[in-house]
Amino acid sequence: MAEETNSKLWEGKVSAKVRATKAETVWSLLQDFCSVHKWLPSLDTCYKVEGDHGQPGLVRYCGSTIKSASDSEEAITLWCHEKLVEMDEMEKMLSYEIMENNMGMKMYKSTIRVVQMEDESGCEIKWGFVAEPVEGWKFEDLVSYIESSLHGMAERMEKALQSSTN
Repeated sequence: MAEETNSKLWEGKVSAKVRATKAETVWSLLQDFCSVHKWLPSLDTCYKVEGDHGQPGLVRYCGSTIKSASDSEEAITLWCHEKLVEMDEMEKMLSYEIMENNMGMKMYKSTIRVVQMEDESGCEIKWGFVAEPVEGWKFEDLVSYIESSLHGMAERMEKALQSSTN
């Protein structure tokens, strides 16, 4: 579910299921705020810039190297600093905001939750966001990018957790 609000902010929510896995197990992977590159297919690196692990105010650097838009072999690194705003272990929820970046993001805030599915067949990762429109992007493009990233994350987690139990 996603919508463009009248106040010129983009808001969206996407979700992905992680089968045969308890919410607590997936949360244990997500709560390590500075290791998101292990799970997000689009990231090459993520590391702590400042602050205390698990505490609001923690800032991480996330980077992704992609080929240049031109036909050359030149690569560019897209990067951002993300600040942990809130982490609630009981609710299995974290919120963060993008700060400095070279991706054109002026304001982006996200909340990620992990919830157990009622039938106990697995859990669901829910990713909500609010952002100012990004120059050169359509709202649908941002939603699609986040949804694709989340599904890739869920798949990586599911595979890693299955292989660790075999």
